[in-house]
Amino acid sequence: MSRKRIWAALALLVLIGGGYYLLTAGTGGEGGSGAPMVSVTVPELTAAARFGKGAFDTNCASCHGVNAAGQDGIAPPLVHKIYEPNHHGDVSFWRAAKTGVRAHHWPFGDMPPVEAVTDEDLAAIVLYIRELQRANGIN
Repeated sequence: MSRKRIWAALALLVLIGGGYYLLTAGTGGEGGSGAPMVSVTVPELTAAARFGKGAFDTNCASCHGVNAAGQDGIAPPLVHKIYEPNHHGDVSFWRAAKTGVRAHHWPFGDMPPVEAVTDEDLAAIVLYIRELQRANGIN
């Protein structure tokens, strides 16, 4: 291979690496600040969703943040268009909590199962997340 091609290949690798860094900066990954990743408007919650908020706060908020706003460098926001019902149905949340999930949309790494969450908790948590999503224009 000629020197020109080697330098061109190296320059391309640097551009790709820099582009990846710019695209993922502030969206999670290693060394984030833990700051909320999105702004969440909290509506007047139904009684069932208030129960779900309590279960979310106990089982999910340590990673996914207050009101599911995510935490930079820790876990994604669930009040995000990626998790709209047509893309991630309710069963996606159940499966993630019960069996864990492989990282596929965000650079946070795999999510482990949440051992302590019950089926009753999960039903209410999903209801809570869906009410937050609707209040924030995610249908």
